[in-house]
Amino acid sequence: MSVRNLIDLNQLSLEELDDIVDMACRISRHPSHYSSACRDKLMATLFYEPSTRTQMSFQSAMLRVGGKIIGFDNPNGTSIAKGESLKDTVTVLSGYTDILTIRHPLEGAAMAASLYSGVPVINAGDGGHLHPTQTLTDIVTLRNVVGHMDKLVIGMCGDLANGRTVHSLCRSMSRYGGNSFVFISTEKLAMPQYIKDYITEMGCEYTEVRTLEEAMPYLDVLYMTRIQRERFDSMEEYEAQKGIYVLDSKKMALGKTDLCVLHPLPRVDEIAYEVDDDPRAWYFKQTQYGMYGRMALITKMISEHGSSEPVRREGTPGFTCRNPKCITRFEPYLPHLTVDTPKGCVCGYCEHGVEAEAE
Repeated sequence: MSVRNLIDLNQLSLEELDDIVDMACRISRHPSHYSSACRDKLMATLFYEPSTRTQMSFQSAMLRVGGKIIGFDNPNGTSIAKGESLKDTVTVLSGYTDILTIRHPLEGAAMAASLYSGVPVINAGDGGHLHPTQTLTDIVTLRNVVGHMDKLVIGMCGDLANGRTVHSLCRSMSRYGGNSFVFISTEKLAMPQYIKDYITEMGCEYTEVRTLEEAMPYLDVLYMTRIQRERFDSMEEYEAQKGIYVLDSKKMALGKTDLCVLHPLPRVDEIAYEVDDDPRAWYFKQTQYGMYGRMALITKMISEHGSSEPVRREGTPGFTCRNPKCITRFEPYLPHLTVDTPKGCVCGYCEHGVEAEAE
């Protein structure tokens, strides 16, 4: 792998990504062949917000390749509750371990962690920004279920504004030829413009609709998401959006016979339990494929990128990120990193626009 830290799956070339997916498929067929691939290696899982599947999938993956784990799933029980910075936590724990996995509610936190870690960092979800290993899960599932990654009509439904899983999946699937996207959401929960711009720049097309019924007959893949209560500023805002999109048997009847239904889980009420018995529902098997994908990723990152001094980055003076949920708003020591894109200068952590500071 050409990258030391996995912050965004698009850091990998398609060849590197396909190599990991191929390895995940081999592991799924012969898991015992990899049972000592990371023997005597240690992973730290830094989970600053609640998680079931992602955390346990990483833990299971590390144990199944012969490694061991330490970490936390409640920052209130750590020195973070005393005010310890992300920098200090990461610097210390990277000295104990061979690889770090971090989930954090603030966007750009994984990128920030990579600046201070002496071992590889995997982004396990940073706020509403990205979730690359969920996308790896999705791609491994599609490879096994659909058999190919191109010329697909991919529907995404629910909280597209805050859904880091759909943001990551859009970016990765737009790299494969001939894919198109159908975004199914309310206006308030619409896909962010920077994701739509990226899709267009990659030569893919997208449409936006307001109902599942409009989209179902055309889809090869339907990616359902929950309305994320934790991403809303108030309960009133959440209550106004929840329950709008529910996939049930009646709507499934409108879909293709070989439709593939995915969901990053957990679900709340957006997929009726009756759909679980439909052979086109793959979201539970999807979680198993995710473990195999993480087994492959961990093995490759540890074997190809060992401990080393983190690479220091110089900040861009005179710029501030506009995103109130960016990690730079809460960890003021971070260098202000920027990236030039065709649409202008964006934050190097969360990819939102930046503005010049007043003189």
